Amino acid sequence: MKTKDFFGKFVNGYLLGNLLAMALVIGALCLGVKYGLEWYTHHGEGIKVPKIEGMSFTNARTLILEDNLNIMVADSGYNKKLPANCILAQNPGPGTMVKAGHTIYVTVNSPSSPSFAIPDLVDNSSFREAEAKLAAMGFKMLPPKLVAGEKDWVYGILCRGRRVSAGDMVSIDLPLTLMIGSGEYDSDEIDLDYIEPEYRLGGEDEAELGSGSYQEKDDLEEVKEATGQ
Repeated sequence: MKTKDFFGKFVNGYLLGNLLAMALVIGALCLGVKYGLEWYTHHGEGIKVPKIEGMSFTNARTLILEDNLNIMVADSGYNKKLPANCILAQNPGPGTMVKAGHTIYVTVNSPSSPSFAIPDLVDNSSFREAEAKLAAMGFKMLPPKLVAGEKDWVYGILCRGRRVSAGDMVSIDLPLTLMIGSGEYDSDEIDLDYIEPEYRLGGEDEAELGSGSYQEKDDLEEVKEATGQ
């Protein structure tokens, strides 16, 4: 009886009423937070991102702004088959639901082919290593030229029939030829004036190689020959 009387002091209508009231308040707060956040963030409402890939940046910007969205150029690429300043990629992608004012980040097509610095590969790597690295950079590789020396060792890099050095800026549109050892040795020196037979310039391929390229060196050599220096 004493134990029953002891617990009876705590388990009574007043305590149960307080507990029930607290539970209702907590439940109301949870529901209020849930629906309040949905109302504040406009849950379930959104704007469908249009497909702008392949469009010119001007037209894409007009379309995006009409949908109460923003657009920003995040990067540039190069695809010679597409017109300059067209959209190559977009993020978020087409069909994604976003809120008004959301920014769409795009990659635009560069008006000219990019130029990259030739890495330090000469007398520093094998044919496979050099070819893989240059191909990964986006360069088109022509069949290698064999020269006297250690087999498959890189002794030079040719572009437009002239030798290029590490750090020279070369257009990605111009193919490269690796000068590699044939495994045979003789007294002849490597032919630095070798003219690449597989490739001839024409049309758009006559573009400059890029700032700091060996194009300026060729011009300087022609001036020296004309003046007899």
